Amino acid sequence: MNVPKTKVTPAATESPVGAAIAHDSGLKHANGAAIYIDDIPEPADLLHLAFGTSAYAHATIAEMDLTRVKAAPRVHAVFTAKDIVGLNDVSPIAGDDPLFADGLASYHGQALFVVAAEDRDAAIAATKLADITYAELPPVLTIADARAADSLIEPAQTMARGDADTALANAPHRLSGTLAIGGQDHFYLEGQICQATPNEDGGVHIFSSTQNPSEVQEIVAKVLDVPSHAVVVEVRRMGGGFGGKETQSSLLAGAAALVAKKTGRPAKLRLDRDADMIMTGKRHDFETEYDIGFDDNGKIEGIKIDLSSRCGYSADLSLAINDRAMFHADNAYYLPNVTITSHRYKTNTVSNTAFRGFGGPQGMMVIERAIDDVALHFGKDPLEIRTLNAYGPAPRNITPYHQEVEDADALKMVPQLVEKADYKKRRQYIRAFNKANTIFKKGIALTPVKFGISFTTTHLNQAGALVHIYKDGSVLLNHGGTEMGQGLFVKVAQIVAAEFGIDLAQVRTNATVTDKVPNTSATAASSGSDINGLAAQRAARQIKERLVDFVAEANGCDRDAVHFVGNQVLAGGKQLAFKDVVHDAYLARISLSANGFYKTPKIHYDRSQHRGRPFYYFAYGAAVSEVIIDTLTGENRVLRTDILHDVGASLNPAIDLGQIEGGFVQGMGWLTTEELFFDDSGVLKTHAPSTYKIPACGDRPLELNAEIWSEGHNVEETIYRSKAVGEPPLMLAISVFAALTDAVAAVADYKVMPRLDAPATPERILAAVDDLHAAPAS
Repeated sequence: MNVPKTKVTPAATESPVGAAIAHDSGLKHANGAAIYIDDIPEPADLLHLAFGTSAYAHATIAEMDLTRVKAAPRVHAVFTAKDIVGLNDVSPIAGDDPLFADGLASYHGQALFVVAAEDRDAAIAATKLADITYAELPPVLTIADARAADSLIEPAQTMARGDADTALANAPHRLSGTLAIGGQDHFYLEGQICQATPNEDGGVHIFSSTQNPSEVQEIVAKVLDVPSHAVVVEVRRMGGGFGGKETQSSLLAGAAALVAKKTGRPAKLRLDRDADMIMTGKRHDFETEYDIGFDDNGKIEGIKIDLSSRCGYSADLSLAINDRAMFHADNAYYLPNVTITSHRYKTNTVSNTAFRGFGGPQGMMVIERAIDDVALHFGKDPLEIRTLNAYGPAPRNITPYHQEVEDADALKMVPQLVEKADYKKRRQYIRAFNKANTIFKKGIALTPVKFGISFTTTHLNQAGALVHIYKDGSVLLNHGGTEMGQGLFVKVAQIVAAEFGIDLAQVRTNATVTDKVPNTSATAASSGSDINGLAAQRAARQIKERLVDFVAEANGCDRDAVHFVGNQVLAGGKQLAFKDVVHDAYLARISLSANGFYKTPKIHYDRSQHRGRPFYYFAYGAAVSEVIIDTLTGENRVLRTDILHDVGASLNPAIDLGQIEGGFVQGMGWLTTEELFFDDSGVLKTHAPSTYKIPACGDRPLELNAEIWSEGHNVEETIYRSKAVGEPPLMLAISVFAALTDAVAAVADYKVMPRLDAPATPERILAAVDDLHAAPAS
């Protein structure tokens, strides 16, 4: 692998920005010193909480007798919907997600009540003593069920440009197909957890493992019927989030805060792995269809794409997630005549939620399958069809939502990857291998990624930061972004250190706290470094401007002659220690604190028309993956993956490369091994590592060559012209699914598109192979 050399602290004369610096908590992650909520010393009077949950996916609750629960050993109190003083709602938007179900259970595992006990085991044991009488109702569990019942989160949405129907009718060639795409559990290392402590005057302080502290603050305030200033939410770090803690952490925070408020004692609620997987949402699973028309060369003339998703029992973020699936149904390809229709189905399953990529990966999967279908139709290399249809100069640079793709030339990385990965020779070798082998078949695929960066809900594209310099020259940084292991804190600290020309060790990033930086957006949409980095830079520059004025006046030089570098302040011909300048500025009563604010420019979107510029810019990448399958068992292996990914001008190559590799492996898990299974009564059966298979060390490609694209540069004025890296790499794993499809297609000598759905588990691969064996010869 092309791994940048990592150093902990750059030399004093170097700017920290662009240096391959280790994660600020990396060593603590490894030696166990990193403090998570479960590591915080517990107060002596702490109450431990556990949820009592619904036994049915859909039922009215005729009676709920909790007498035995309340009488159980060491139980202090039990609370239901009737005890909520404010709103019984922990939803982010729609007001349809109760803290405790009240009269109607809408999914198996839904919270009905919470037990507060002197220890956790007692709380859990007490939940099993509830006497509940249900009247079971027919559940709507699958997309097919919901379609038949017309059970919708919102009416179908359509995005269109050109005339797809006419283009399809007149196209020389036309194909149609389907693809089912499974969901995915976040499987973060630290599960959902919250600790709430009552404060004086009716306030509460909350430690929450959340990507969205301000939303938790607002929701808890509504549950408690107090103003937001009475609720303080603090997040030092999470043990992973991936979108699962963008909205769903509010359920735990609401319950813990309610108990703290009612009892006057601190309360802690931690879900074990089974409860976490049963009670919290997943990546949306999709059923999709495509109808594609193309010319004799394989150039797309018209396409219709139909996307149906299982949203679960409430809206959560499903509207925006399904919108983004529509946004990314083009991936990297110009579609001259296109209609994309999205159906958002309501079911009696846990409400699905944000997951890395936020619907974009599901949208991309459809167009990539359609292109593979076109290639098989002609017997061509799919890369030839992908290249032919790629975005390019005007007029072939307009998306289905009418945004201009201004830097499509970034996809020139594709031919570079073809050369680096020796793709053409390997593809020829694989064809020869498959002719000579009847049991084992290999496959190879190269797929690109074009991913839009910004929250598609425009008002969320804002961030704040607070910077203090103390008299000794040390710097304390607060911003609204949260650290979930992705390296946001070290990146923003690098930016602030660079502004003051000081060592990174001089900058400390404090926990994200709502009483320091208010009204923040979730750390999501890959926007963390973009918006929080610029907010912090603006705060630092306010202080710096004051220092420049002070130094210039004190030393009789022009402002242009004042520079901050190497822990020094250069003033004309003088070299002054940064800490001395700061101390003197304090004595001169110069403010050494500032707030910074940033809002993303240029973006706008009319959702009623599905038209506008929802993204500030696009990030790009490409991957080549080679796989092998056993046609007798369906077992498979990723042999090699080569990645070239665009992060613009990298803020920190070590962090960015880690995100590229990690995102790819997580995407590979989604598309190969991570299978969610609900039984016919709506019970999730895959709710532990014993039944749900995330990628392990042994599942990593035998050879993984990941590289940051050296020509990366952002056409927009982002922080140091960098690009977001959190979500886009996940979609590089589509190359693995396409390669598995290629390997299965070899069974029928590449004459038939295999009916292979995702995740491509051994069972599904074996079924697809058997299906091809049974198909009549063409």
